[in-house]
Amino acid sequence: MKTILMLTTGGTIVSSGGSATQMTGYSIEGVRVEDVLAAVPGIGEIARIRLVPVANIPSSDMNWTVWLALARTIEAECRTGAVDGVVITHGTDTMEETGFALNLLLKTDIPVVLTGAMRPSTAVSADGPVNLLDAVTVAASDEARGAGVMVVMNGRVFSARDVTKTITTDVDTFASRDFGPLGFVLGGRAEFFMRSIRPHTVGTEFSLADLPAAADMPRVDVSYAYGGDDGLMIRSAVAAGAKGIIYVGTGHATVSAPAEKAILEARARGIVVIRTSRTGAGRVLEGLERWQQAGFIPAGTLNPQKARILAQLALQKFADADDPTGEVLRCFRTY
Repeated sequence: MKTILMLTTGGTIVSSGGSATQMTGYSIEGVRVEDVLAAVPGIGEIARIRLVPVANIPSSDMNWTVWLALARTIEAECRTGAVDGVVITHGTDTMEETGFALNLLLKTDIPVVLTGAMRPSTAVSADGPVNLLDAVTVAASDEARGAGVMVVMNGRVFSARDVTKTITTDVDTFASRDFGPLGFVLGGRAEFFMRSIRPHTVGTEFSLADLPAAADMPRVDVSYAYGGDDGLMIRSAVAAGAKGIIYVGTGHATVSAPAEKAILEARARGIVVIRTSRTGAGRVLEGLERWQQAGFIPAGTLNPQKARILAQLALQKFADADDPTGEVLRCFRTY
């Protein structure tokens, strides 16, 4: 029987409400992952589960400190050869960011799966137990090996690169709007139909050995476009010491005239600027010629929050390169 390492970080899956009908406003106190596991019939027949707590926070508080702790724990456990797969229980708010960070950093091809819940454990029809069952099923699947970091929710298997949370409260919140799921959990087994061909895990140029302490990761801020945007948030990011700025433009990552002026000022200081879109789907390609000449980087299919993670890793790795902006551009075209 396979051994699955289950790392816990908190989130709705270990949350509780005041009644079986409370679906919002709950807390993450009073419930353990062990309690949720106890509500999953037959999970012990799929794999041996070894629980290791890493954090107990709402995922809105997720950060590089926890990401690095997760990555180091997974890599250390994988070196022992005693682990066949990993499941990470996680809040849904930033699950996609944690997954993408691990997808770029981890140097292992064993299945790594994130899962969680949209309803607290005390709610009628709580989704945490079945999501845990599905996640362990995927992590124990031979077919999942080499697929990169995955998110398993509501019976679907997603690549961590492409998945995003799309609805505030529905259990069917996770989607890959551009590419769809990698597969499904059907009839008690994982079935895969697709693979992500973008480099991940063992195929990336990033590694834990290259990273500083979490507090020393390059600052990259996000500026969201809106009607009447005067560039103040971009200038504020520059003043705060940002090394990179993710500009969340309208439509095809369009940049307004006032924002363009502020971005050009940032570029003159050597700050890397990545164009993303607030639309939620589709590719961001090269824009106006003057934007390309100024070094604006299109994010491709990465959403703003994932673009920020890739920008941080690239800026850290290539801080001393002759052309850091060119290296960041290459990374966005690669990953």
